Amino acid sequence: MNKNALNFLVGIVMVAAGCTLAPQYSRPAAPVPDKLKVQADHPESRTAEQESQIPGMKWREFFIDENLKQLIEISLNNNRDLRLAALNVERARGLYGIQRAELAPSINAEGLGGKQHEGAAIREDGKSVTIEEYRANLRITSWEIDFFGRIRSLKDQALEEYLATEEARNSAQIALIASVAQAYLSLSADRETLKIANSTLETQQAAYDLMQQRYRVGVVNELDLRRVQTQVDTARGDIARYKQRVAIDENALNLLLGSPAQSSLLPNDLTNVVLPNNIFTNTSSEVLLSRPDILSAEHRLKGAYANIGAARAVFFPRISLTTAIGTASSDLSGLFESGSGTWGFTPQFSMPIFDARTWSALTVSKTDQQIALTQYEKTIQTAFKEVADSLAVLVTVDDQLAAQKSLFNALSDTYRLSNERYIKGVDSYLSVLDAQQTLYAAEQGLVALRLAKLVNQVQLYAVLGGGAE
Repeated sequence: MNKNALNFLVGIVMVAAGCTLAPQYSRPAAPVPDKLKVQADHPESRTAEQESQIPGMKWREFFIDENLKQLIEISLNNNRDLRLAALNVERARGLYGIQRAELAPSINAEGLGGKQHEGAAIREDGKSVTIEEYRANLRITSWEIDFFGRIRSLKDQALEEYLATEEARNSAQIALIASVAQAYLSLSADRETLKIANSTLETQQAAYDLMQQRYRVGVVNELDLRRVQTQVDTARGDIARYKQRVAIDENALNLLLGSPAQSSLLPNDLTNVVLPNNIFTNTSSEVLLSRPDILSAEHRLKGAYANIGAARAVFFPRISLTTAIGTASSDLSGLFESGSGTWGFTPQFSMPIFDARTWSALTVSKTDQQIALTQYEKTIQTAFKEVADSLAVLVTVDDQLAAQKSLFNALSDTYRLSNERYIKGVDSYLSVLDAQQTLYAAEQGLVALRLAKLVNQVQLYAVLGGGAE
């Protein structure tokens, strides 16, 4: 192949490299309000500069409890769901590499050698002859020159799919971190509630033993004795129920970790858990666009745009090239001698005339783009709802906690006063039992609200996109 032909071929490649029929992408407007609303006087409100840093806050900065940090680290190394997500990223990266390689020619080296003998009986000159030939070539076979961007569009679609898969892995990591933290907190709360149930049983059992002694000497009637017994049996049932919940919590945590958790890393109760950092946002809803699930949906939307370009390019001619350059000789020793060079140049042109499938394929690609757009918008709306729900809890849970603490203190005094009145003979034991029941329920409710606050902090951190690395 001479120098001018080679330069012409390089020029064709450079011109074709910038051509594509894909529609130009522009980010759609988010179908949600501009602001993430919350009460302006909330004590945890932050400046816009602080809020913009929340999605980038590393999980090691957000979580302070050292045991929880270790458990999260174990889960990131062992969790099978996250491992599958990482393997999917590697697979998508490989597929992108395969599609990108289609833009460049595939060059193969080949060697050929052989002998052919023709007898005298089949030759016109009546002489037998042995033909010997040797070849060495560099060959390009059916390389499509991408004039209309079909291959480039497919490459762009593969790239967006790879990027979407990578963001999906980030989403999986965020979900895993949040799930481990929530399982850890739930285990803490259930263990604390179990302690409350055990303490209540001890108190009720002591009261029952005392009541039984007084019943034997005729000081109290059987009705009071049976009322105390119902409290003892209720506490025993609660203990069994919370033991069951603690076991289930541990099983859930072990599944997330991918291996059994060391007992030294498990919490004793919710009181001793070191609280995570407080976070909050009162900023533009654009902060949600950095969430990995939204970025993943946007990459798939971009990929759908690129796929339209590939479908459009099918309507235009396809030009492919087969070429070879090398040497040939009738003698192996003269294969690379002067004057043995050979070359071949075979372009091929293909123009679609009628194929109804191409129009259907274009319709499908455009419909896929609309589906991807709808999924992108729905993902944003879902993210907005998740953040709004977390904010709704954030601005009310402290008031609920304050009210529950006040209720608990009031019921503690009620129980104490009821017990004193019963001892003095002013009131029946029924008042004491009612006070015990409501105090026990209030203490359980206080633990549940403390858990709800901590779980919501973790949830808000996750729905704002925190935890992806």
